[in-house]
Amino acid sequence: MPFYQQRGQLPAKRHTAFRGSDGSLYAEHLMGTLGFDGPASLLYHIRRPTQILKTCPVAPVTIEKEADYSVRMRHFCTSQVEPASSITLDRTPFLFNDDVVVSLVRPTETDQFFFRNGQADQVHYISQGAGTLETEFGELSYREGDYVVIPRGILHRFRLGDGEHTILNFETPSYVRFPSRYLTREGQLMEHAPFCERDIRAPEKLVAHDEAGEFKIVLKQSNTLTAITLDHHPCDVIGWDGCYYPWALSIHDFEPVTGSLHQPPPVHQTFQADQFVLCSFTPRMLDYHPQAIPAPYNHSNVMSDEVIYYANEKFISRRGAGFGSLTLHPAGLPHGPQPGKAEESIGGKRTEELAVMIDTFRPLQVSAAARDVEDSTYGQSWIEP
Repeated sequence: MPFYQQRGQLPAKRHTAFRGSDGSLYAEHLMGTLGFDGPASLLYHIRRPTQILKTCPVAPVTIEKEADYSVRMRHFCTSQVEPASSITLDRTPFLFNDDVVVSLVRPTETDQFFFRNGQADQVHYISQGAGTLETEFGELSYREGDYVVIPRGILHRFRLGDGEHTILNFETPSYVRFPSRYLTREGQLMEHAPFCERDIRAPEKLVAHDEAGEFKIVLKQSNTLTAITLDHHPCDVIGWDGCYYPWALSIHDFEPVTGSLHQPPPVHQTFQADQFVLCSFTPRMLDYHPQAIPAPYNHSNVMSDEVIYYANEKFISRRGAGFGSLTLHPAGLPHGPQPGKAEESIGGKRTEELAVMIDTFRPLQVSAAARDVEDSTYGQSWIEP
């Protein structure tokens, strides 16, 4: 988990009177998880965060399943997804189960409202674009290649920079965290971990907006969107500290593990949740045994679905998948390199591939929207010519 941070002004002791220059009491706000047993932070607001003028329902959130339930290898060309206005409301869901929703969005505008996901942690992989994440905890700059992790309940808005944006989103009701094998018993990242604390970026700039007026927040809870109107700017925090906040980790700061023979996918693991893991495939030296086959061996996913998002066009074991490709290899089907790719990889010294993988431990379903951008010939690419 991210480590202790503090920003802005704080009183010497928690839960004591802390006042502004005019003598008014700042509103202390504990944001925590697992019923006071998980990570938490204390925030100090200029105004009470409970000053809600009105609420009104917006819409239920539903995902339509595809009609064809046959188990097969799948390839979706996400680059064909049309640009849409909102990074939060216009996501195209591709794959989902009760543990995670995998979606993609190509937003064109900064939302005019703030968003709070009250039912899920979110991991955003910034495939294209750069900008600033505005939150109660301050502003966090993001750029291409970043994982932006927003724990549930944290109010935020992506302020888009210039250029195209493509964002892959993972939404899960479980707590997103670092793999336990990377951590000491005290929670510090160990020497063999592929990244360290200094690679983690917390909000850099705390901006306390002392503004009255009507400010809109869209809340997602119980698969329903609700519009909430506050009587003040929600980012009015003058100080906070704790271990619960949004943060970013660049895929380019992931240090790959290599060996003389092919290393299995767990060496690429970056995050874990209750029923899935997220992995990063990054540029690296290839296997250096004189008879090594760098391409992955055939293997059977007997207990997990494998999904790969291709962040460039240089994946060592696949042809026909390019930037923005999203592939699904479901549990129960063996898979491996396409014909000729194993032989082709022998003698290779380095790969420049960049990809994000999710392995789920329960089967994924495909959305009806995903069928609109599917390459239906993908499965046949494993047949010898």
